[in-house]
Amino acid sequence: MKSGIWGSVILLCSLLSSVSYSQTTEKYIERSLPETWKEGRAFQQTLPVDDRWWEVFRDPLLDSLIAVAMRQNYDLAIAVDRIDMARANLNIQRGAYSPTFGVTGGWTRQQSSGHTSSLPQEETHYGSAALSMSWEVDVFGSIRNRVRAQRELFAASQEDYNATMVSLSAQVASTYIQLREVQQELIVARINLESQGKVLHITEVRYNTGLVSKLDVAQARSVYYDTKASIPVLEAGIIRYINGLAILLGLYPSDVQAILEQPAPLPDYMELVGVGVPSDLLRRRPDIRAAERQVNAQAAQVGASRSDWWPKFYMKGSVGFASKDADNFFNHNSLTYEIAPTVSINLFQGGQLINATRLAQAQLEETIKQFNQSVLTAVQEVENAMSAYRNSIKQIVAMREVVNQGKETLKLSLELYKQGLSPFQNVLDAQRSLLSYENAMVQAQGNSLLYLIQLYQALGGGWNYDEQAYK
Repeated sequence: MKSGIWGSVILLCSLLSSVSYSQTTEKYIERSLPETWKEGRAFQQTLPVDDRWWEVFRDPLLDSLIAVAMRQNYDLAIAVDRIDMARANLNIQRGAYSPTFGVTGGWTRQQSSGHTSSLPQEETHYGSAALSMSWEVDVFGSIRNRVRAQRELFAASQEDYNATMVSLSAQVASTYIQLREVQQELIVARINLESQGKVLHITEVRYNTGLVSKLDVAQARSVYYDTKASIPVLEAGIIRYINGLAILLGLYPSDVQAILEQPAPLPDYMELVGVGVPSDLLRRRPDIRAAERQVNAQAAQVGASRSDWWPKFYMKGSVGFASKDADNFFNHNSLTYEIAPTVSINLFQGGQLINATRLAQAQLEETIKQFNQSVLTAVQEVENAMSAYRNSIKQIVAMREVVNQGKETLKLSLELYKQGLSPFQNVLDAQRSLLSYENAMVQAQGNSLLYLIQLYQALGGGWNYDEQAYK
């Protein structure tokens, strides 16, 4: 009869649980993508979508540097530790599903006072041992919701790891491109310095023969030494980028200096990227997926806080032996046991349950807003990167013609100067302009590659999403 009543209570509470908190995050997550991304611009993703997007640059050294960074970077190692911590928290919450067992044992000796009652003084002693069990029956989903929240946080930690990988590979590639850009600027400066030295020699010869004044020599020297003065600055920049790469690789600068100080050309990559936009593109980004997992986790926390309003059911019990004599310890007359099904109902806690639910709901609203902000930021980053990369290619095409014309101008002005048909000022202007044009050309090439890297990063880095990895 008692078991039937107990079963009826459990069934009733299970029916009541159907009115507990049950919301999906889809109700809360407002899609923040622009309408032009949702309509008519089905994403034509022409970028590589594998995990090694940097291989489009066809630079084996860059490939090796990123591989080393993935193994040794400390930020990435910290992200792995956070995954381990999240996994441990998940297992802790899952442990609440299982009953707890304990073993107790001991020996007791006591003596009563003979002056506190009419009973004579008495001394007793006995030994005992028992196996106890306690189990919370998760009728209203309090444990279930908390496990779900931790599972989402565990998945979010994995997304944070992926985001760190995307950021790290982009940082290594960007720093490497900047290093090569400065090295090319140094080469340009040295080539122009050599050319300017030859012009200086021409002015000195013409001055010594009385064909020109010393002003031409002074002007030629000013241009020559101005270019020479820029070289130490570029050399310092090279060291700075080498040091930055070493930190990203988890190494000391001396470990990579010999490899990186040798100049190499910028990767020759200038491909037009055709990109349309689907509504679900940005959900490939690890940071957005992590933000969505945070929303799911907080929604589960709201459900758990509301489950705490309902009664909690426990099954407790123990079985063991107790006896004064060791010989009779395991005798059936020494057997002890206890069965104690328990119901706990919170009638009043000073508003703690109400405010706990309000807090969880407010935190959910906060995470939803953070998710929407992440989407808006991602949209901005993709649009900016696409525009910058597309226009950088146009700039490179124009700058190539500018450099060609600058070389032609210097050649013609120098010929006319040698013939005495043009003032030296034209040669000076042509020298300064050519150096500026060639530097601008190198910078345009470097910026184009940096914009492409930013585009890969904005698109989530091309990392594949394996849904099964998070279950």
